[in-house]
Amino acid sequence: MKQELTYFWKQLRCNLSRLDTIDFRRRKFVATKIWVAIFLSATAVLFALGGDAFAAETVDSCSENLECHLQDRSYQLLLPDEWDGKTAMPILLHFHGWGRKSSLIVKHRRIAAATVRRGVLLVAPNGRNGTWQFWQQNSEDVIFASEVLQDVARRYPVDHANVFISGYSYGAAMAWRYACDGGFEIRALLAISGMIPLDQACSGVPQEVRHVHGLSDTVMRFPITLNGNTDYPLQHWREELRCHSSPVESQWQARKWLRFRRWQWSNCGAGQVIFDSHPSGHFIPHGWIARQLDELLDIPYSYP
Repeated sequence: MKQELTYFWKQLRCNLSRLDTIDFRRRKFVATKIWVAIFLSATAVLFALGGDAFAAETVDSCSENLECHLQDRSYQLLLPDEWDGKTAMPILLHFHGWGRKSSLIVKHRRIAAATVRRGVLLVAPNGRNGTWQFWQQNSEDVIFASEVLQDVARRYPVDHANVFISGYSYGAAMAWRYACDGGFEIRALLAISGMIPLDQACSGVPQEVRHVHGLSDTVMRFPITLNGNTDYPLQHWREELRCHSSPVESQWQARKWLRFRRWQWSNCGAGQVIFDSHPSGHFIPHGWIARQLDELLDIPYSYP
């Protein structure tokens, strides 16, 4: 930019000095041409400066306090605490529940409080009219979510080996849909109280699948087979990851009043499948996302 400005002023001085050497009748015409040139050159310089400034403003203004826009869609993000501005960050892309917005997700104590303490970048896209298109394949929301991940990677350093897809309720069904059709390399699917119809094919497979559901959920009921087989809904993922052995059963809790029963298929051909159930209803369980991130990132468990 310094070279362009130097050249501009040299040309301006040269042209102004010519005014004293030409005929008076042509002086007005030449002067007009010079001022037009000055205007166009100055406009070009200001556009270049303004373009750089605008680009920086576009990237820098996209934070947890503002929506990041992609054409007619938007998303929000939340940077982790004590991020040094350089280290590549794991991503948790979380789809909100029906009727909700991204602004709730980046303030949610059971979601955002877990990511900011663990160096994870929280990304929260907005569904159209507060909902998601997950019932059928080739959803526009799958394309949108991929564009969000690409935009985030353009703005911030991303740990591509640790991309986690999460969601609650309708958002969990959307997370299942994205894991099936998204095409991104997904480290883990973290689904809470929601899933897609089990008779639909999936072209994609995450490295890990972790699902939690309340057995008393009356909003998005947990589909139990007639013989009471509670691990039936995860059968698709177990088959895809070649988890043919029996699961290891255990129990854990983050709060005294909420105990989880866990089925864990770890002896698989690839990855693992984990199902946590609890006796309650339709909500995001306290400490569940935090525990999954701790286990996935191999750090000591803490709450939240």
